[in-house]
Amino acid sequence: MAEVNNKQIVLKDNIGAGSPKESDLITRVSKINLNVPVGPNVILVKNLYLSCDPYMRSRMSKYEGRYVESFTPDQPIVGLGVAKVLDSGDEKFKKGDLIWGLTGWEEYSLITNAHAHGLFKIEHTDVPLSYYTGLLGMTGMSAYAGFYEVCAPKKGEFVFISAASGAVGQLVGQFAKLLGCYVVGSAGSKEKVDLLKNECGFDEAFNYKEEEDLVAALKRYFPEGIDIYFENVGGKMLDAVLANMRIHGRIAACGMISQYNLEKPEGVYNLTQILHKRIRIEGFLVTDYYHLYPKFLEMILPYIREGKIKYLEDTAEGLESAPAALIGLFSGRNVGKQVVVVARE
Repeated sequence: MAEVNNKQIVLKDNIGAGSPKESDLITRVSKINLNVPVGPNVILVKNLYLSCDPYMRSRMSKYEGRYVESFTPDQPIVGLGVAKVLDSGDEKFKKGDLIWGLTGWEEYSLITNAHAHGLFKIEHTDVPLSYYTGLLGMTGMSAYAGFYEVCAPKKGEFVFISAASGAVGQLVGQFAKLLGCYVVGSAGSKEKVDLLKNECGFDEAFNYKEEEDLVAALKRYFPEGIDIYFENVGGKMLDAVLANMRIHGRIAACGMISQYNLEKPEGVYNLTQILHKRIRIEGFLVTDYYHLYPKFLEMILPYIREGKIKYLEDTAEGLESAPAALIGLFSGRNVGKQVVVVARE
C-alpha cells in the first residue's frame, strides 16, 4: 500500500469574467506514496470533507494584488476542509489527529507548510465533523467576527442580512435573534425564505427575485430603518440598503457574490447616505480574527449542544461531485452550507 491512487480536482486554466462552468474543473487521478517519511513542518492527510465557498471564484481568475493567490492551472485547487493526519513532521500535529484548515481538493494531501495553512486541531468531536467546514470553521468565525466584532450589536436593533440562507447568513441571523434583535433576511426562493422563518427563527424573510423595487421592499420590512446590515451580495442590494439605513448604522462587508462574475461591477448610487446618516462600512477578512477562535468555540459549542443553533448543510457525496457543488454556489443552487464528502472517517 506504499503507492495509491489520489483523485484530484484540477483547474484547467484561469478564467476571465463571466460565470464559471463545471468544465473549468477537471477530475484526474494521480499517484501518491503514503509510506514516504514527511519532513519538518510537513503533514500527510486524508481529506474527509471539503468546503465550497464563494471567495473561491476569484481564485479561478488570474489577478494580482488580491488577498488570496489565484489557483495554479493544472494543479489541484485548494480550499478549506476537514482531514485526518496520516503522518506528521510538525510538532503541533500527530498521527490520528483530526484537523481543519486549507487543504487540497484531492483524496490525500501532502501539506508542506502546515503553519502557513492555518491548520487547527479539532478538539471537540461530539459534534458532526462536517461542521468544521462551516459552523465551527471559517464560516462560523466569519459570522461571529462580522456580527459581534465589526457591527458591535445591541439588543433590540434592526438587522438585515442578504443571502441569508447561505452558510454565513443563516448563522448571523440566529446570533442576532439570540441577542434580542429584530431580524430580516433575503434569499432567492420560497423554499429558502420558509427555511429562514421556520428553521432559523428570522422574524421575516423575502425573495428578492420577486421584488421590483428593493428600496420599497426594505422600507416595508424596516419602516424605522436598518441598524445593521450584514453584506453578502453587493450591487443593487447594497444600494437599496444604503437608502434604508438609520443614523449611525453599521455595515459589515463579508462578501459581494452578485459581483464576482461581472466584467464591470454594478454602480452604487446612494453613497451620500454614508455621510448624511454617519454610516460605518467595514470590510473584513476572517483570518484577521482567528486569534478569537477559542472565544468563539466557548460561545458556540453550548448553543449547538443545547439545540439553540440550527445549521443547514447541503451535502454532495464524492470528490467527483465537487465541481458541480462549487459552481452551483453562483446560481444559488445550494441551501445552507455546501459541503463535499470525500470520505467518512
